[in-house]
Amino acid sequence: MIDNPVRRKLLAGGSALGVMAFEFFTPGLARVLKAGGAEFVILDTEHSGAGMDTLKAAIAFARGAGIVPMVRVPGLARHLVSPVLDAGAMGIMVPMLETADQARELVSYCRYRPEGTRGLAFGMAHDDYEGGPVGPAIRAANAAVMTIALIETAAGLANAREIMAVPGLDLGWVGHFDLTDSLGFTGQMDDPRYAAAEAALLAAAKAEGKPFGWLAGDGAQAKAALERGFRCLCINTDIGLLRGAMLREFAAAKA
Repeated sequence: MIDNPVRRKLLAGGSALGVMAFEFFTPGLARVLKAGGAEFVILDTEHSGAGMDTLKAAIAFARGAGIVPMVRVPGLARHLVSPVLDAGAMGIMVPMLETADQARELVSYCRYRPEGTRGLAFGMAHDDYEGGPVGPAIRAANAAVMTIALIETAAGLANAREIMAVPGLDLGWVGHFDLTDSLGFTGQMDDPRYAAAEAALLAAAKAEGKPFGWLAGDGAQAKAALERGFRCLCINTDIGLLRGAMLREFAAAKA
């Protein structure tokens, strides 16, 4: 039976750290992330252009390496979610989620009945190609898949409490750049209005007993975010980590 230690940890009140990947979907990426201390990877398909074959391989590599693979799909639609789940993703993040109805739709796509309406297909990648009784496989999958609402618009901010209250919605996540853009001060994360928006999102999550996540730029930002109440954090991206290390080491070489 599949298991998602990150989901279990977060729902039990703990915190988890990972990386978001946009570019380097290679066989070694997951093992490098695991060796570096990541508990999960979010594989992006909204901005990366990664196709299904690439994604399916990256998910398999992550599962083999012992880190939890989750995927940001490009939108809220069954045909975008179902094949990713059947490929073995243990979490689905949907961008621009703005209403409780949309959150319920996300949960429905990700859970088998009676918790949702996910289409049935077993003995495939998502259950490690194993056979056996369907009932236990359904229960294990429903307990393993994490549902993540990416809240990054003014409408999503206004409806945050209702979104976080949806049964089966596991994790909220702030899309900070898009949120500042939607609110009219693009990229200005030091604007007091952003701090107020972030605080409102964290308060909504806390009120519903749910964890909230964010993509931090580095470990120091992640530490500060944990202290503010975030519990699930990506520490940069595959691109950002490589670029930052190169800039640092090249500068040291030239000093």
